[in-house]
Amino acid sequence: MKLRLFISLLFLAGTTQLQAQNRPEDTEVWEPVPPVVDPGPFAGSPAPPDDAIILFDGTNLDEWASTRGGGPAGWEVEDGVFSVVQAAGGIHTRRQFRDYQLHLEWRVPEGVMGSGQARGNSGLFMAWDLARGQGYEIQILDSYENSTYVNGMAGATYKQSIPLVNPMRPPGQWQTYDVIWRAPRFSDGGELLEPARVTAFFNGILIQDNIEMEGETYYIGQPEYHPFETAPIHLQAHGDPGPTLSFRNIWIRELDL
Repeated sequence: MKLRLFISLLFLAGTTQLQAQNRPEDTEVWEPVPPVVDPGPFAGSPAPPDDAIILFDGTNLDEWASTRGGGPAGWEVEDGVFSVVQAAGGIHTRRQFRDYQLHLEWRVPEGVMGSGQARGNSGLFMAWDLARGQGYEIQILDSYENSTYVNGMAGATYKQSIPLVNPMRPPGQWQTYDVIWRAPRFSDGGELLEPARVTAFFNGILIQDNIEMEGETYYIGQPEYHPFETAPIHLQAHGDPGPTLSFRNIWIRELDL
């Protein structure tokens, strides 16, 4: 009996130690804080180039599907904009992509609530594994006078690369992401040959300069790679309180990199 109790205590101690080593805080970075840059007023939505695939034209979400089972995307479309419906979960593109240039506009509502990571939180996942529910994220968040860990602020590759600057406009104004994504390369056996790379502009200002990703972006634990050829793009429903995020004018150009 004493031996069983001793073994049980050892198991519990080991489990507690393992949990302590796998906390969200373990991968949070708080310094250096990127300098704030005023990007100027929103200058209007650019017209898509003639070789672009229109992922949202202001009328419907036909190019998107629910990440819960692949049915119709359950987010709300109104007045040329679509908004997150938290109860419907995330959405992903019906098409799959490899390398591309993506333009996306997003808006944190003027009456946003919460603080830190619970303030206008979503995510642009540049490649999403539908089976595993994991991917490579550029954070979407209200980072206007809102303190959080800097590898989780708007424009960060989540828990990996801190943005060069913080060009966030105030809530209620439109923000833009322009992203160049180069997918990772794998051998036929699944071995990583080349890591993923991403360049990103936030409100027209460079924030990620051809950075090398360490793998998929995780809330808890260290990044790692899992082989794929092409993947959909995913937008996250994070579950924040209060008014919700909106998106518009999304288009993509497939690249041969």
